[in-house]
Amino acid sequence: MANTNHPPLRWVKSSYSTENGGACIEWAPSNASATGIVPVRDSKRPSGPVLMVSTNAFAGLISLARSANL
Repeated sequence: MANTNHPPLRWVKSSYSTENGGACIEWAPSNASATGIVPVRDSKRPSGPVLMVSTNAFAGLISLARSANL
């Protein structure tokens, strides 16, 4: 049974998100600072699955994205 005592996540869209779609993600920074776990989801599917990663893993993903020729 899920614990319902936690407040709802406050999602923040990627600065690369646009109103025209595209590959956009959202994350919940307040949860990251409170728990050390970063929730990440597809902004186009807010009721879809949520990837939960450690703050260290999230920092690695950001570093990889910044260094890649996308």
